[in-house]
Amino acid sequence: MQKRKLGNTHLEVSAIGLGCMGLSFGYGPPTEKQEAISLIRTAVERGVTFFDTAEVYGPFTNEALVGEALAPFRGQVVIATKFGFKIDSNGRQAGLDSRPEHIKQVAEASLQRLQVEAIDLFYQHRVDPNVPIEDVAGAVKELIQEGKVKHFGLSEAGAKTIRRAHAVQPVTAVQSEYSLWTRGPEADVLPTLEELGIGFVPFSPLGKGFLTGKMNERATFDGSDIRNIIPRFTPEALRANQALVDLLGEVAERKRVTPAQIALAWLLAQKPWIVPIPGTTKRSRLEENVGAAHVALTPDDLREIDGAAAKITVQGARYPEHLERMTGL
Repeated sequence: MQKRKLGNTHLEVSAIGLGCMGLSFGYGPPTEKQEAISLIRTAVERGVTFFDTAEVYGPFTNEALVGEALAPFRGQVVIATKFGFKIDSNGRQAGLDSRPEHIKQVAEASLQRLQVEAIDLFYQHRVDPNVPIEDVAGAVKELIQEGKVKHFGLSEAGAKTIRRAHAVQPVTAVQSEYSLWTRGPEADVLPTLEELGIGFVPFSPLGKGFLTGKMNERATFDGSDIRNIIPRFTPEALRANQALVDLLGEVAERKRVTPAQIALAWLLAQKPWIVPIPGTTKRSRLEENVGAAHVALTPDDLREIDGAAAKITVQGARYPEHLERMTGL
């Protein structure tokens, strides 16, 4: 597996990481624990060194899972986790909370669950409109000075917020949704990151499964699957957006790879400091995703994909309105 550096801080990770959320949360029932640990450890064997989790996934259970799975590989892997949500006594999200004292409490708890002495990359999960971003960056700066955190990150933040945070504590990486059907970061965020020397970590790089080509308008989801409430996953939207999957399929057939591998290779080709973190619960999909690092797209391939994609209007919002309001983009 090739390596890439996130930002001017030279945090080196595998070109493709593993998003671990779906093993515990978001896409149906949690994966059985030993099966999930086995999947994470298989990823390490395949050269993956970058793993993404958050306290709110579960909540708490995903961090504990990742910590246990990666315990034998301390010093060989990079674990990213996140703060910024309030979690009530019933284990439910109860709004945002990026107050400095809360950030420090979350850091202490995450260190315990991850079984590490320092958090490699600590993202603010969502921008908190009630806490100045300078205060957030300042709190993480103190954690870095104390040796409890190594790198500071932001998730779903806009360009102005990124600049303000970076002025207080250099931001190593920004994480946002980015793929062939979610291209919002291209307008302002990616140019800002390039200027400031910050890495970019696309989550949902396979469109929450849609860009794999394994889904159509008749797709149904488990009752606990977040795709049930996402406008982009209504039958009408899936039908309208099929043109994008067809495009990936045509290129994939010519290259003798899969649509998912083309979708990931397209992301890798955008910038050398982009590191996608596809998630999966299946070993076969893990192998497929890791294999995308070896798929080379020529300038002609990229022009063809971009030209065809420009003619396709993606239907449906990427989040329901109440969640969309939580993004800082």
